[in-house]
This record gives sequence, structure tokens and C-alpha cells, in this order.
Amino acid sequence: MKRLLIRADDLGFSEGTNYGIAKTVKEGIIKSVGLMPNMPFSQHGFELIRDTGACIGQHTNICVGRPITDPKKIPSITQENGEFKPSREYRNAEIDFVALDEVVMEIEAQYERFIEITGQKPQYFEGHAVASHNFFRGLEIVAKRHGLYYLEFSENGEPVPFGKGRLKMVMDSMDPGYIPFESLKRSLIPDQKDGILPMFVCHPGYLDAYILEKSSLTIPRTKEVEMAVSEETKEFIRKNDIKIITYDDLK
Repeated sequence: MKRLLIRADDLGFSEGTNYGIAKTVKEGIIKSVGLMPNMPFSQHGFELIRDTGACIGQHTNICVGRPITDPKKIPSITQENGEFKPSREYRNAEIDFVALDEVVMEIEAQYERFIEITGQKPQYFEGHAVASHNFFRGLEIVAKRHGLYYLEFSENGEPVPFGKGRLKMVMDSMDPGYIPFESLKRSLIPDQKDGILPMFVCHPGYLDAYILEKSSLTIPRTKEVEMAVSEETKEFIRKNDIKIITYDDLK
């Protein structure tokens, strides 16, 4: 039997995102979901999947919406309007402008909000969309402080450790011509040796005004909902003797 971890990111981003993710959990193959604690629809998203048994992690966000911390206390990652700096500013920066002490403050605040929303610690702990050394350091600091299972980001595509295993991430949603089902099939490692397991990361959701305004990832979200609930996908998983695992299975 092969094992495959499939994760849906961005719960809480918007109402449309929440409804799309909830459908993939309740009717499809998604068992692990990343919650963005700072977003206005985080509570709404959690309520939609509260009783599904999904493995819910903290998808820590410092590039969309407003922070939980007073923006004046974390100027390195916020704009004058009080919202986070957008992801393009992080991508285009020649240096890492994220102040470690500031980002730790916000990561900690989001961790506390996660517990407030869900009533439990995150079942895994990682970050959203920003490749910043100090952001990653901050995540690691907060994870160690609270005994959390931190999932590192692999910048070179190499497997990263998590619990008793090593995870090789596949995330093709921003690629031109992206077909979720074909990408899912390619994610399977033919020979799962040395504890290396495939981790397919997707962002299912329906589109609403907020997503269209704030996210460059739009149509692929709807395609991922369709893929995750389709009978073709479920039949592929059955025929190929694939077990969908969660982060808890690796602890």
C-alpha cells in the first residue's frame, strides 16, 4: 500500500474558500487542512469542518489581511493602512526585511488565536506563501516554545522531516496549464523508501470578491475542488491501493 498526504491550505481566507474546502473534506479526499488564524472568516471556516475529524494545522500568514498584533508594533511586515505587506513585496525584495522579533510576536498571536478558535493546539505548524529566512526562524522559535510539530519549507524541493517521516512536497497550482488530477498522479513516489512520502498541497475553494481582489490564485482553486471530490480521483486512489494519511499518522 502506498501512502499519500494531501493538504488543503487557506481555510479562513474567504467565505468562498471555506465552502470549497469544506466540500473537499466532507465529500472528497482532503483530510489535512491549514487554517489562517488572522483572517475574518477563520471561525466560519473552522465551524464548517469542526466535526469532520480533519487534521487541522496553523497556516501562519503574514502577507494578506490584517495582523492580530497592533500593526504599529510590527512595521517591518505591515503597510500604512494596517494590513500585511503583500506577497509580491517579499518576492521582489533583495534582502529579508522581516524583523525577527516582530514576526515572532505575530506568529505567537496567531497561535493564540488558533487555540481560541479551535480549542486545541495545531496538529501541524507551517507558513503561508512567504519565503523569508526570518519568518521561518520565527516559526521554528514559536514551535519549539509550545512543543508544536513544525513543518519546514523546502526551497529546493528536497524532502523535509516531519515526525517519523520525510515529506516531499508537490505544489503545482501556479503552473500554466495546471491540471490537478494529473499533478496528483505525478506526485506519487514510485518506490517509497527511506520514509519519504509525497505531500500534495492544494488550495481548493470557490471564488468570491475577496479572493479575486487579494489572491493571484483563482481558477485553479475551483479545479482543485472538482478534483478532490470527483469519482475519477476516488477510483484512482482505490485501484492503486493508496492510503490517504494525515500529519498525525507520522507522529
